[in-house]
Amino acid sequence: MNRFKVSKFRHMEARPSRREAWISDIRAVTTPTCGNHIKSSCSLIAFNSDRPGVLGVISLEGREENKRHVTYLGCHSDLVTDLDLSPFDDFLLASGSADRTIKLWRLSGTGEALPSVPGVVLGPEELPVEVLQFHPTVDGVLVSTAGKTVKVWDVAKQQPLTELEAHKDLVQSAVWSRDGAIVGTACKDKQLRIFDPRARTQASQSTQAHENNRDIRLAWTGIQEHLVSTGFNQMREREAKLWDTRLFSSALASVTLDTSPGPLIPLLDPDSGLLVLAGKGENQLYCYEVTPQQPALSPVTQCILENVLRGAALVPRRALAVMSCEVLQVLQLSDTAIIPISHHVPRKAVEFHEDLFPDTAGSVPASDAHMWWAGDNQQVQKVSLNPARRPHPCFTSSLVPTMEPAPDMVQPAEMPRADTDLSEDFSSPSSLMSPSTPSSLGPSLSSTSGIGTSPSQRSLQSLLGPSSKFRHTQGSLLHRDSHITNLKGLNLTTPGESDGFCANRLRVAVPLLSSGGQVAVLELQKPGRLPDTALPTLQNGTAVMDLVWDPFDPHRLAVAGEDARIRLWRVPPGGLENVLTTPETVLTGHTEKIYSLRFHPLAADVLASSSYDLTVRIWDLQTGAERLKLLGHQDQIFSLSWSPDGKQLATVCKDGHVRVYEPRSSPLPLQEGPGPEGGRGARIVWVCDGGCLLVSGFDSRSERQLQLYIADALAQGPSALLGLDVAPSTLLPSYDPDTGLVLLTGKGDTRVFLYEVLPEAPFFLECNSFTSPDPHKGFVLLPKTECDIQDVEFARCLRLRQTSLEPVAFRLPRVRKEFFQDDVFPDTAVTWEPALSAKAWFEGANGQPRLLSLQPPGMTPVSQAPREVPARRAPSSAQYLEEKSDQQKKEELLNAMVAKLGNREDPLPQDSFEGVDEDEWAKYLAQIIVMGVQVVGRAFARALRQEFAASQAAADARGRAGHQSAAASNLSGLSLQEAQQILNVSKLSPEEVQKNYEHLLKVNDKSVGGSFYLQSKVVRAKERLDEELRIQAQEDREKGQKPKT
Repeated sequence: MNRFKVSKFRHMEARPSRREAWISDIRAVTTPTCGNHIKSSCSLIAFNSDRPGVLGVISLEGREENKRHVTYLGCHSDLVTDLDLSPFDDFLLASGSADRTIKLWRLSGTGEALPSVPGVVLGPEELPVEVLQFHPTVDGVLVSTAGKTVKVWDVAKQQPLTELEAHKDLVQSAVWSRDGAIVGTACKDKQLRIFDPRARTQASQSTQAHENNRDIRLAWTGIQEHLVSTGFNQMREREAKLWDTRLFSSALASVTLDTSPGPLIPLLDPDSGLLVLAGKGENQLYCYEVTPQQPALSPVTQCILENVLRGAALVPRRALAVMSCEVLQVLQLSDTAIIPISHHVPRKAVEFHEDLFPDTAGSVPASDAHMWWAGDNQQVQKVSLNPARRPHPCFTSSLVPTMEPAPDMVQPAEMPRADTDLSEDFSSPSSLMSPSTPSSLGPSLSSTSGIGTSPSQRSLQSLLGPSSKFRHTQGSLLHRDSHITNLKGLNLTTPGESDGFCANRLRVAVPLLSSGGQVAVLELQKPGRLPDTALPTLQNGTAVMDLVWDPFDPHRLAVAGEDARIRLWRVPPGGLENVLTTPETVLTGHTEKIYSLRFHPLAADVLASSSYDLTVRIWDLQTGAERLKLLGHQDQIFSLSWSPDGKQLATVCKDGHVRVYEPRSSPLPLQEGPGPEGGRGARIVWVCDGGCLLVSGFDSRSERQLQLYIADALAQGPSALLGLDVAPSTLLPSYDPDTGLVLLTGKGDTRVFLYEVLPEAPFFLECNSFTSPDPHKGFVLLPKTECDIQDVEFARCLRLRQTSLEPVAFRLPRVRKEFFQDDVFPDTAVTWEPALSAKAWFEGANGQPRLLSLQPPGMTPVSQAPREVPARRAPSSAQYLEEKSDQQKKEELLNAMVAKLGNREDPLPQDSFEGVDEDEWAKYLAQIIVMGVQVVGRAFARALRQEFAASQAAADARGRAGHQSAAASNLSGLSLQEAQQILNVSKLSPEEVQKNYEHLLKVNDKSVGGSFYLQSKVVRAKERLDEELRIQAQEDREKGQKPKT
């Protein structure tokens, strides 16, 4: 009988909202996880931002964009993998992260500060948390997954109630049934399992869900026995299936969509039975009606999206516009906006339709965790959606107490700023934080962030967090005249432990693909096209594994070979003109091929090398002998690095450990700590003046990440972790100790990441990255002396392409470039002069590098420059062309009136008055009153005279223009005053009108970023002024006067 029943949703329409209702100016996460990236309660929306560990929070209320402001909450030290809002308490948020913890947060209403610490912390787990969900009927119970483990938590006690039987692979989904009695899980082993967590930890039922193990997700229907799963079939087609737990061997119904790679997010409303399938990375929504009685998944409607979908969530039914027949509202998370998509059933009568809106679960939980665990199955009391029967009772969970108003924070004293960036007053929304401890993006600043403390900045920092003074860095290729082109036969298969090539201030060494381990040496002072003939090379006789220039001898090159030997070559001062076959020195001692080479930063003739024989050897190049051998590695050594003071040596190994040695004290590591989980490669470098270690590597999911360690506390693990992207090549870090910036890129990448590294939270401050149109094969940092200081160039690099070498300059935009930017260029270390000899270092001596000022002759430091009074800028023509609302005009008028009153912080005359006697005070008071009356009277009389004169002038103007001018205004739609404002003309002069017309028409051309609308305004203004000039000329001729010009 049901098979012939007509659906009440058959005419449902999906209506994407207008742009005015979008929540714009956000940056959403693009990293794939098992979560939906966005959740909604009846009051708030929470979503994953593009900053790892940071969530955006915004009010659901208010359809107008200017009524909703996004605030950011720093939750975790790593990527937030899933989040959920309580079904009872609109302001209770749970977040799970790759940092292996679950945290509960008490959020606040609109305009209030977000919490700085979580109310509850669960964990840590052994693996990253993948999925979490609140219990649908009980306050204080949630389910979470981490790896193969599924746990049911008692949040109040901060301990698990039970741990379900281990799955055979990664658990991709875990959801409660609507009555909260059972849990359904989907695993990467393709199995769909049903658990009763209060009865036993083993699965009561299981079956194969989908033939492909990619991203299987679950959602329960309104009937306890039925659930929906989404996934992929054997042909990689996306599909959805309807299951009955009483007949679990096969699906009741299924529907196949397409072969798109994006996983399907199932959003199921149990009251209406409507299922929305949203594909990540797609631009289409599918809506089905789930009818278990038939059974079937019946298509209802589809919606084409304007933006690519990154996540999706359903708005709770209690927040729907029921009087307009809104049966569903989907929140689409795109890259830059949150877009509401309403689903309406058209009805003629504007009334409450009970058939569309049955009673739904209320906001008061049925019981607590203790009663539920004891066997209580009470259900949440249902409430009506009829507006006449509202409001419903609200509930505030006691799991996390409500926030008390915090006392006003003491702001740091404002420091005098010598110079400023072009947009210094604005914090960059791309500033990326990765706090090791829970923290909101508050106004706390690092001493190296270079941010002023003006009130406008403090308000922005409270929303966006601290940002780096290098955030507006501009990376650009230098002119082609400085390129070295026509490179042929490059060896692009050097090991991952090598940078691929090396450079100093004079020349570049590049391995070639030809046999014999040939290395070409190119002079940087001789750019241009290389000859087509063969280049003179260094003949190593074996494959090159790594190569590095001696920092204290620009003519000596060390080359590590596959034959476990290190060859030292000396390049003639004038450059390599002939093929060299005999090295200056050959170092032997390693028994396997060598990974990498590193010269000592302070001592001359000291070289460290790592090898496949799992040792690090330190050589004295004066004697050509091995002096020290470091042990303790259990697998391949990925990278090694000297500390800035040359006392210690750090390594990162494939065995998953980071080690620090004091080579002159012991061959065994001084410290040891956990390293990157992935075994695909890693790099290590000392940062923050030797106080920290930065490691770039991979996690267990092959995502590239950065780990920051405190050098004296390796055993405690990383203080901060930052995930970047998924790519096959290891990130090669180049650290600039003067600015604290690290440049990161990989072989074959097109993007160079820039971060300012801090020894305290937020640890990483993101700066503008450099992007090239084609991939590079290597990227190295040149000495600081190669930078153009006068152009505020703080770093210069060399980019190796397949056929050329290109210099890349990184500059900081500054206003007053005529001054030396001493806040950007501190005294730099002289890295080309040794501080001590090899003999002295091996005997235990230490040294310090000499410092050199980078201030060019004749330039004054900007810190000593006279403070510049900001010039008043004339408003642009676009301001006249912009159509403003009445509210905007009112605010501008009020601001202008306030500005005329002067600065309230300026000292008043009475502030300098001294005390007087009472008799004198009476006399002064009488004088003040008389003077005040006189001043007010004069001002009032002057204002009356000015008003009378203005009125008389206006009357004269109207008389001159007459009826012809009024008719011209009506015909063109512009008054004379409006036309003069648009063309910025004070007096009617044909030459000035034509000049301004041509200029404004050119600058508003669409090819340079303008629009036809602005150009049409300019044309209409020109026509109106031409007509006024013609009327004036006609009147002048009638009076017998010479026309004005």
